[in-house]
Amino acid sequence: MNEFNSLAFITQGGPVSITVALVLLAMSLASWYLIFVKSYQAITLRRSVSRYIDIFWQSPSLDAALHTRSDNPVSRLATQAVEAAEHHQQHASKRLADACSHDEFVARSMRRVISRETARLESGLSVLASVGSVAPFVGLFGTVWGIYHALASISVSGQATLDKVSGPVGEALIMTAFGLAVAIPAVLAYNALVRSNRNLVGQLENFAHDLHILLTTGAPLAGGAATREMTPSKSAAHLKEVPA
Repeated sequence: MNEFNSLAFITQGGPVSITVALVLLAMSLASWYLIFVKSYQAITLRRSVSRYIDIFWQSPSLDAALHTRSDNPVSRLATQAVEAAEHHQQHASKRLADACSHDEFVARSMRRVISRETARLESGLSVLASVGSVAPFVGLFGTVWGIYHALASISVSGQATLDKVSGPVGEALIMTAFGLAVAIPAVLAYNALVRSNRNLVGQLENFAHDLHILLTTGAPLAGGAATREMTPSKSAAHLKEVPA
């Protein structure tokens, strides 16, 4: 067999084999693009979120903390939560009987932001999951078609010896290998990105819990993450209280 037998097999397999090869190529390009983009995003967000949380709780006031904005989920959560607290403070008294409590209003606003940020983090992962689950079967279909095409050619030629069968059948099996080569990186990347997103959402929820306590009580929970991260001279107790 020469070096180009596999390529020749694909081109000689007719439109079906060529289509299967192109589909696998498109899946591979899409998955690798998402792997690089989402991996870079995950690394960047992890650093940005950790840095912003440290800066936020070390700020001397809530206004100063919010002034240090960054394009990350935690910054958007903090901004939305404070805006919700101030909105409730200004407008809840007009229809006090129908309005929900300050605590519930801020919590709802935070949950909405967390849901939106979670959806943003998960965008594109469905493509990796689809590639990981479908690519082996696409490759298997190419293998079945290739074997059928090879056996049909052998039947027409009337030469069914082992040396005549092994080459075409072996080349057909390469389609399965192509399918696995496309699927395995997609599956591994999907699992790694899901775990990274889960950790990031966990950080977001922990920050939301501490910020919710601060906005509803005016002081962080003793022994919580906020007080552990703050320096003694810049306690969260000095941050601006948004009264209920």
